[in-house]
Amino acid sequence: MRQAFYAALLLLAVSAASAGEDLQFLHGLGDTRYHHVESKGIGRGYHVYVMLPDGYEQAPDESYPTVYLLDGGALFPLLSAYYGYLNFGEDIPDAIIVGISYGSDSFEGGNYRSTDYTAPSAERDYWGGAEKFQQFLVDELTPLIETGYRSDADRRVIFGHSLGGQFVLYTALTRPQFFWGHIASNPALHRNLPFFMRKYEGSMSAAVDSGLFVASATKDEPRFRGPAMAWIEQWSGSVDKPWQLRTVDLEGHTHTSAAPAAFRQGMKWLFSVERKHSASSP
Repeated sequence: MRQAFYAALLLLAVSAASAGEDLQFLHGLGDTRYHHVESKGIGRGYHVYVMLPDGYEQAPDESYPTVYLLDGGALFPLLSAYYGYLNFGEDIPDAIIVGISYGSDSFEGGNYRSTDYTAPSAERDYWGGAEKFQQFLVDELTPLIETGYRSDADRRVIFGHSLGGQFVLYTALTRPQFFWGHIASNPALHRNLPFFMRKYEGSMSAAVDSGLFVASATKDEPRFRGPAMAWIEQWSGSVDKPWQLRTVDLEGHTHTSAAPAAFRQGMKWLFSVERKHSASSP
């Protein structure tokens, strides 16, 4: 009996070890590549997953829009597989999907999202790393992706949820020309809303055709929903926005359920004929 017990444990261990090597059997994740990127500017490393679209190897002259997913440890497996379904149904175009992961959900395990994704806040001394994280994307990550893959630098898209949504708004306000498309899902602005209500020198006069899609769940927690709606109200009424702005209520969704709905609606709008026509109009 004891021998059988240890044999079973050994078989389970071998199975668990091999599961990490056999992602090809999770066909919903497509052709996924892994990179460990040690940031010189930040002094920390990131786990980066890259899913290539179907037919990538068969179309050597084709370049692709690229979607950068914040909180990639959770959102990459969720949204890259969802992208595959949407793409198969021709809801959204072929794209490269990039997930940026910390490899843990906890600060103790190395998750620094509360620093990387946030503008400064008087309430939290560890907030305020968004400028450095933005520079990491500009100087280190996007060059890696755009030299290693056929990624179209003119069609970068960034997606973020909650604090990740805060970073999407941060980069849309301070450097609107870097990403062609921005999708902010339930942006969490509860500790530093005034930062996001201001216009920033140089960015308002940028001649860009970038789009910003902001989604707020109707059943989001009031501490998140209230500041998000205040942001939407102010910026929807502004006449000199540096991007085309689309805002939506996600009916019936909560703070945690909204990300897939925001991803689908945001991607559909960014690549819609309507938006392209608006961007090209004088």
